[in-house]
Amino acid sequence: MKISSMRFLLFLLLSGLSSVAQRVDEYKSTADIAAMERDGHQRVVSSARQTSASNNFDIKYLRCEWEVDPAVRFIAGKVTIYFTVSVSSSSITLDLMSPLLTDSVKMHAQQLLFTQPSNSLEVNFLSNLDPGYLDSVSIWYHGVPPNTGFSSFILSTHATMPVLWTLSEPYGARDWWPCKNGLDDKADSIDIFITNPAAYKAASNGLLQSENLINTGTKKVSHWKHRYPIASYLVCLAVTNYAVFNNQVQLGSTVLPMLTYCYPENETNFQAETQNVLDALQLFHNNFGDYPFIKEKYGHVQFGWGGGMEHQTCSFIVNTNESLTSHELGHQWFGDKITCGSWQDIWLNEGFATYLARFYMENKYPLSTLNNRRAVLNNITSSTGGSVKVDDTTSVNRIFSSRLSYDKGSYLLQMLRLELGDNDFFDGLRRYQSDPLVIYGFAHTADLKRDLELESGKDLAVFFNQWYEGQGYPTYNVQWSELGSTSVKIKVSQTTSDASVSFFEMPVPLKFTNGSQEKTIIVDNKINGEIFVSNIGFIPDSVFIDPNLELISKNNTSSKIIFPFSGNATVDVFPNPIHDQFTIYMHDLTGPSADVQLFNSAGQLVFKQHVILINGAEILQPDFDKLARGGYILKVTAGDFTFTKKLLK
Repeated sequence: MKISSMRFLLFLLLSGLSSVAQRVDEYKSTADIAAMERDGHQRVVSSARQTSASNNFDIKYLRCEWEVDPAVRFIAGKVTIYFTVSVSSSSITLDLMSPLLTDSVKMHAQQLLFTQPSNSLEVNFLSNLDPGYLDSVSIWYHGVPPNTGFSSFILSTHATMPVLWTLSEPYGARDWWPCKNGLDDKADSIDIFITNPAAYKAASNGLLQSENLINTGTKKVSHWKHRYPIASYLVCLAVTNYAVFNNQVQLGSTVLPMLTYCYPENETNFQAETQNVLDALQLFHNNFGDYPFIKEKYGHVQFGWGGGMEHQTCSFIVNTNESLTSHELGHQWFGDKITCGSWQDIWLNEGFATYLARFYMENKYPLSTLNNRRAVLNNITSSTGGSVKVDDTTSVNRIFSSRLSYDKGSYLLQMLRLELGDNDFFDGLRRYQSDPLVIYGFAHTADLKRDLELESGKDLAVFFNQWYEGQGYPTYNVQWSELGSTSVKIKVSQTTSDASVSFFEMPVPLKFTNGSQEKTIIVDNKINGEIFVSNIGFIPDSVFIDPNLELISKNNTSSKIIFPFSGNATVDVFPNPIHDQFTIYMHDLTGPSADVQLFNSAGQLVFKQHVILINGAEILQPDFDKLARGGYILKVTAGDFTFTKKLLK
């Protein structure tokens, strides 16, 4: 969900600029998205208890019947909850803000006793319910939803027409309906019936089943059906004089409906921009797993807030800015299907959605990639500390930090992709999406780590300890020198910006160039001051650290040096036993050249080469695929230096 109302005019201005400006300013959209999240969650700090619901029951199904008028701040409703209790229980408690008055509660047509303590509804049964037995209660209520800070039940206007929408993340659902409001329970399915004046249309989750006029045509009832698990904050409704149009997109063997509800004055723009969302649906479906609600639909619902909200199957958006729409779409996988199980793990929602939006933008606009990545990195490294793991879940600013939860969280995924490689990275995310422990439920960072490790076979404990729990970033210093005619010797060192991590272990991309050639290699940097030798195929004149900006780092430097002679002239041969190709690394030799010879076990010369030494070094990688198996003697001479070694093929 997304964008500060204080920045609304700025956002609209930005979204109206050219497509090039939108692409380059992708980072600004993410910053605005995070700002709205923070503003929207200020109500969290105003309530000591965000949920009063008891934990002795599990919601299975919801039937929600609401009557609203977008011109009147009022709701009347009947909510029927099917549930099971986990222990023998005589009551359950739901979340419901006190200004909403409960008229009655029934079970099997019998009236139940109830009380409304502060911001909750306690329902007392006629007798104890047995664990695991499916039962239900129906709750009739009415009232004026309270304005809890940012508000979750909003009345506004567009082109002089009234409009109503809900915006419940994280705890605002209780402002307008009796629910279970925490990050610990999802209804398995839901039916929603919305009654409103006949002049308006109502949008909600799932598939529209019917629209029927009642009361001699003065009112309309819309029935929406959703048959996937859903968290309470993702249940939504919006009502105004919407223009409605349909599209569809091919996802594998499925033709998915795309349904748009927008203000009539914006219909032309929404229709023109819908193809972008259809393209993003295909891109995400192909790379991150099937669209999570593929048996139903995806939809856009326009509302008047400065950003968006990832309501399940129908994202609310202010306009069709591509960063915004791809961010909200990304949440359908990461945030809706799999929801963070605590605010400490909010990056599983927001870092992922930010990464998927960037993934879409980079695929569509590759020439803008480096500019956008540079802006994101500048934000991440604008302060020397800060972890992706939320260390203060009482602070809204900390939870919804654009720098840490959004941008740094998204860059953790960028670096995991580098660490694992594309195949294991995408396969690992698809495993996470299908993991029975979290699918259509709640997850913590440990769940993601487990699935990536199972897919890749790699131990990621160090990565998550340093990059998720640790703070700060490295500054790299790379020293290099020519090594013979085609190779380089590299020393990689780093300092860190925060004492919580003394050294960051990461693969480090290095691009070597000269006037006509370039090659990028990746060195797996495990210790400070580590030495690497690589055959790049030419003599370079420059090296660029992290050329594609895949790492969180800052102020990196590189320099060409001549590594001092150790005084220990030697030759390294690897591997031994040798294969068809092996490496002969001569270093710290004196003199301008060396002779390399290879003899078989009978003393016959089978290979010789005269090499020119550069700075006392050279690397050879001869191809001996035609040599017979057996023993050999390698002899290297350079002036007074002689080296011999037994080799086995």
